[in-house]
Amino acid sequence: MAFDGMTVAAVVSELKREIVGGRIYKIAQPEEDELLLTIKTAQGQKRLALSASASLPLIYLTEKNKQAPMTAPGFCMLLRKHLQNGRITDITQPGLERIIQIHVEHLNELGDLCRKKLVMELMGKHSNLIFVNDGELIIDSIKHISGMVSSVREVLPGRPYFIPQTQEKENPLEADHDSFIRTITAKAAPVFKALYGSYTGLSPSASNALCLEAGIDGDMSTAVFSESAQGDALLEKLWRSFAGTMERLKRERFSPAIFYENNSPAEFSALSSHELEASYGDGNIKKFDSVSALLEQYYAQKNQISRIRQKSVDLRRIVQTALERNIRKYDLQIRQMQDTEKREKYRIYGELINTYGYHVKPGAKSMEALNYYTDQMITIPLDPLLSASDNAKKYFDKYGKLKRTYEALSTLTLAVKDEIDHLESIQTALDIALREEDLAQIKEELIESGYIRRKGGARKVKITSRPFHYVSREGFHIYVGKNNLQNDELTFKFASGNDWWFHAKGIPGSHVVVKAGGEELPDSVFEAAAKLAAYYSRGREQDKVEIDYTQKKNVKKPNAGKPGFVIYYTNYSMMIDTDISPETSGLEQIEP
Repeated sequence: MAFDGMTVAAVVSELKREIVGGRIYKIAQPEEDELLLTIKTAQGQKRLALSASASLPLIYLTEKNKQAPMTAPGFCMLLRKHLQNGRITDITQPGLERIIQIHVEHLNELGDLCRKKLVMELMGKHSNLIFVNDGELIIDSIKHISGMVSSVREVLPGRPYFIPQTQEKENPLEADHDSFIRTITAKAAPVFKALYGSYTGLSPSASNALCLEAGIDGDMSTAVFSESAQGDALLEKLWRSFAGTMERLKRERFSPAIFYENNSPAEFSALSSHELEASYGDGNIKKFDSVSALLEQYYAQKNQISRIRQKSVDLRRIVQTALERNIRKYDLQIRQMQDTEKREKYRIYGELINTYGYHVKPGAKSMEALNYYTDQMITIPLDPLLSASDNAKKYFDKYGKLKRTYEALSTLTLAVKDEIDHLESIQTALDIALREEDLAQIKEELIESGYIRRKGGARKVKITSRPFHYVSREGFHIYVGKNNLQNDELTFKFASGNDWWFHAKGIPGSHVVVKAGGEELPDSVFEAAAKLAAYYSRGREQDKVEIDYTQKKNVKKPNAGKPGFVIYYTNYSMMIDTDISPETSGLEQIEP
């Protein structure tokens, strides 16, 4: 869910409880578009982070501190001059706008009481932090917006401050039954679009959640309300859902929650509902008492994933280029292999000509002979300019050439296929990587495999990445390799002979090892380990994945095998889903 008006309302509610009445003790500007306020309250010291980043505007309470630059920027110095030791008197949100106003009163140089506002505008790329006096004039802002940049509003010192009205939207907190009906039915659009296109503060995901709560398909057109026999009833359901949500906002009955898909945060909501929770399932929901804690965790996880994605771009490009090159080579070799399938036919032609060619007349273009391999008559094409023995030699030469080609290609195609499998396994490892040290180990593998040249004089990077570590409900420790080098180490150095080993069948994926400790594993542990093998594989997005499992003593490393490549001939198999949520799998992840 976007940082919409409802989320802002939840933040405002929390900030009112936590910091109204507190005094601003410290003001720092750790980033170009970010502030960190330290506030002394009756309950203790609080930190308020405010980011006007175009890509990720945020405001939340945090316990984490950030290193401020040695020389404070001008905007930070200005705020210190005016707001240092100022008292926060109120925190407001106009309507359901994505705007938070922090009201502060302080004493000026003459000892007179002054009132000012620090306005946080959470509007995507137009986000800003604006410092306003009690006459609604802009003192300064963290981003200056001139008339050359925006025709709607200038954000410059001395200019009047106002909320830009760029769209004709209504305040949802003021909507009543009749106005809601008129507003929604007047728009020819999908229902969820009609909602967020008509009311401030509603995001597309929040609008879809309202439709879900009403039992309505958000993608259906608003025309259904007038054209369908059930239209009035559906419209009433939507109104009840909308009105109920607005009432919860007014009463500040928030229920912050993060919703997960495949163990990754998919969205969050400040106003979770039974319908929304049911759509994700109990095991994929994490509820919070504080919306600040929710925002901090959600965006930290999102940032971690996006940051690793960005840092892995170069590695992904190297792997993808090599993979495409090898796939083209493999396809060409397969076509050449198909051409060699004629070789046995040419050998038989040569043999039959040598056997029956004595009766062939000079200049004949073909001959018929009994194929003693099949007991069938066949027609053999001949070169009329050559003798029977020369025609036989010609076919034997073709056979010999195709045979040599086949033997060479048989080795080459296997080598190229191994290379493709290896590169695909590295791709999977890049998808699994969560930390920079994980990428460092993958890069080292690419260097050792010859895909990246080690820079002159550069030392081998110290590897600090460690396998994923889980503990089952029954207390068994389970380890998951993050990449091929880890897979080898996990299987052949860490695991004992009677430990159990798991891997997705026929697709790239992690080695999973269950430390048995000489005990017999319950069925639930086998299933939990198989879920991990399915999740940390190329088949993650599938409903079910086939998993091979066996004791480690049955797993061997072939001579000159690629990293992570193993062979085994004794194994069991099972089909399993990829749900590794603690509630479903009984697994608890241990942080390294």
